[in-house]
Amino acid sequence: MKTCTAQEAYLKKQTIRKFQVRFFRIFVLLAFLTLWQCASDLGWIDSFIFSSPVKVVRTFYNLMKDHSLPVHIGVTLAETLISFALTVLFTVLTAILLWIFPKFAEVTEPYFVVLNSLPKSALAPLLIVWLGANRNTIIIAGMSVAIFGSIISLYQGFQEVSQEKMKLIYTLGGKKYQVLLKVVLPASTPYLLSILKVDIGLCLVGVIIGEFIGARQGLGYLIIYSSQVFKLDWLIMSIVILCVIAMILYQGLCVLEKWYTKKK
Repeated sequence: MKTCTAQEAYLKKQTIRKFQVRFFRIFVLLAFLTLWQCASDLGWIDSFIFSSPVKVVRTFYNLMKDHSLPVHIGVTLAETLISFALTVLFTVLTAILLWIFPKFAEVTEPYFVVLNSLPKSALAPLLIVWLGANRNTIIIAGMSVAIFGSIISLYQGFQEVSQEKMKLIYTLGGKKYQVLLKVVLPASTPYLLSILKVDIGLCLVGVIIGEFIGARQGLGYLIIYSSQVFKLDWLIMSIVILCVIAMILYQGLCVLEKWYTKKK
């Protein structure tokens, strides 16, 4: 009975804590929006430069009404998801290749580190020159931000898998591909899911950088265009939409991670 009571008290405490966290998150957001609107209405800030929540909502409504905004959102979202899917595919395949051929990994690892350290905002213009200003280039720009760091992280995750389990497979006559399928990949799946939560945001950043330079559609293009013609309501609205998209994509991966953890 005491153990049961202690468990119930602990669960109740955790439930209250989660509620408090959610409450304060919403409170901070509403307080910020209220302060922003009041500052704009009372002239504490220049409403032309800083806009206001009401103006942002009105701009969102007008652009949704003329069907131009859904196109920009759809283009950016599609490019981000394609970039993310290709990043996941190439990350897993490359990490497996490095694990299968350790000497190859020793030779190439410094190059992956250097490529990961490059400023991606400087790499995007080069990709535009090499490949042209098209959607494929923007997708590659999105991949370039995330893929090299992901390969390094996942390969390191492979290296941390229990050696005892691998030795057991080899002792029973197993082959290297069986060790990979039965031990390495299952043990590294939680690690991969954690990497993906970071990658989805990085792919979105890379796509926006690509759209800044070589696009005629997308939220990145809308941000550059609105800054050039001083439509700052459009600019701030686009940034807010990007924040919402990033949050939704991240939460989607969090749900996937929780589902996998419960299933396991």
